[in-house]
Amino acid sequence: MQEEAQHIDEELFDEYSFSVDQLMELAGLSCATAVSKGYPLQSLLKSPPRVLVICGPGNNGGDGLVCARHLKLFGYEPSVLYPKRPKKQLFQNLTTQCEKMDISFLTEMLEADVIDEVYNLVVDAIFGFSFKGAVREPFGDILSQLKKITVPIASVDIPSGWDVENGCPDGIQPDMLISLTAPKKAASHFKGRYHFLGGRFVPPALEQKYQLNLPQYPGTDCVHQLN
Repeated sequence: MQEEAQHIDEELFDEYSFSVDQLMELAGLSCATAVSKGYPLQSLLKSPPRVLVICGPGNNGGDGLVCARHLKLFGYEPSVLYPKRPKKQLFQNLTTQCEKMDISFLTEMLEADVIDEVYNLVVDAIFGFSFKGAVREPFGDILSQLKKITVPIASVDIPSGWDVENGCPDGIQPDMLISLTAPKKAASHFKGRYHFLGGRFVPPALEQKYQLNLPQYPGTDCVHQLN
């Protein structure tokens, strides 16, 4: 549930002394790792292996920026669309880090047919589980274009525009969902091919308190494939 997910985040910050950027780094690395497992470089039909990472104005967008940086290190060629940039230093730092890695930033959303022609994959890091209300522009147009594309979408934590509990049958339908910390209720409505759990940072006492029943991560992996 949305409220429970917010409580877990608050406890990680307040009781366990994690910082926002610390968890964001772990979450973004998990997302890039999941993408590399679901869409390995050698399996991509287009070369170079271009990935469009679309970032929203909140922490979900921050996860996307970290994901883009790690994808670059993994051998992909990410581009970032970041239309609404917060003024917080954290997000400015993450943007600078991407720019210093020679990751290009787009100035506007591309048409669906252009995305299909140029990119192998889109990472949806627009809205997270705390999103409520109507979708404002330019994100309304962005989501409408994403509903038309044929290349796969990998959504970070929750598909953007979905209700965190009820999903959204008319919204975007990603091929991959990367649940962070624990799957949200909306994940039960996910019909794509790959569902990964990422964010291997939940202390055992917190997992027990909220009865998360998290699976065992394999070996040293930071992601676990749920299906």
